[in-house]
Amino acid sequence: MPVLLPPAAEAGTGAVAAVLVGVNVGPNLTYAGSLATLLWRRVVRMQDGEVNLREFTVLGVATVPAALVSAVPALWVSLRIVGG
Repeated sequence: MPVLLPPAAEAGTGAVAAVLVGVNVGPNLTYAGSLATLLWRRVVRMQDGEVNLREFTVLGVATVPAALVSAVPALWVSLRIVGG
């Protein structure tokens, strides 16, 4: 993410907010989508838990598009109200 922020910052607040939505919601679509997910999986396994790849993927496919579809209009409205 630090690599994306300087160019986004030059484009304005809206671009920074869009990058933040993308890097926080998008990686939940895949099992190896982010470092946080990989670390979470490691901690779960260290605690003798089990992570079901199929269940994770099904939940990601079901929730990520819905989160993006709701986040994008919310971002647009907030930028119209607050500016940016």
